[in-house]
Amino acid sequence: MVTALLNQVTVVVVTHESAHCLRGLDGLLSQCPHVIVSDNGSADGTPEQAQQLWPHAHVLRHGRNLGFGAANNRALDAVRTPFAFLLNPDCQLTVEGLGELISAAHELSDAAILAPQLVSVTGKPEINYRWPKTRWLSTGPRASGPVCVGFVCGAAMLFRMARFEKVGFFDEQFFLYYEDDDLCLRLFNAHLPMVLLPQVQAVHFSRGSVKGAAPWRSEYVRGYHHAQSKLIFAVKHQSLEAALQLRRYLLLTTTLAMPLRLIAFSPKLLARMWGRWRGLMEWKRHD
Repeated sequence: MVTALLNQVTVVVVTHESAHCLRGLDGLLSQCPHVIVSDNGSADGTPEQAQQLWPHAHVLRHGRNLGFGAANNRALDAVRTPFAFLLNPDCQLTVEGLGELISAAHELSDAAILAPQLVSVTGKPEINYRWPKTRWLSTGPRASGPVCVGFVCGAAMLFRMARFEKVGFFDEQFFLYYEDDDLCLRLFNAHLPMVLLPQVQAVHFSRGSVKGAAPWRSEYVRGYHHAQSKLIFAVKHQSLEAALQLRRYLLLTTTLAMPLRLIAFSPKLLARMWGRWRGLMEWKRHD
């Protein structure tokens, strides 16, 4: 039964300096007949090791970092199955868990996305779902059963491919961060349901997908693109004035916080904060 379900899905994994994660994915990907690894210019042997581990996989070698959304889009263009399961390298889901998601998708035929509950390595549930930030704040207890939501985290999502004809996939102006916010908001506005299944759990090694030889550089890049994407999202879904106001606020708070981060010294957090400040300073407004 599970084998028949797995034949209906292509697992998509976007990698960048992610060789250290591949063994953790093997329990699932070795059992899935359709796998696409979309590699963003890794220099740590990720594409070579992925092809060796999973000879049946289609490994896309982009030669440079296209960004998370763009690399997913290249893979999604090659999907020929009814479903695609997008999985971050730092997430682990069992074969049975993926089978349960696909089985639920057959029962919930209107759903565009179905997502598992992300949990930490200690088993603590993460908040990987909510309502759109532009509408209202989510409150109340954690989901205890399948529930329609307005956003699910891009770390683990099952796409029903046919539901994306109206809205498309990821907006590639988001290099990193907020591409899942943007996609989910477009689905929400198009009245295409997204469903969380809390009984299906995926272990999330948060911020563990990129290692490489320069961890401080990786933190700088995270901070830089998080700031830029936040402003791009504000322009797209609110207004230019809202983005400019947000930029002024973030520049002020980041500038005031940096001296405190120097006192309570944390190289990783300082690098991320410096990246955020540079991202805010270098953001180009688009009227």
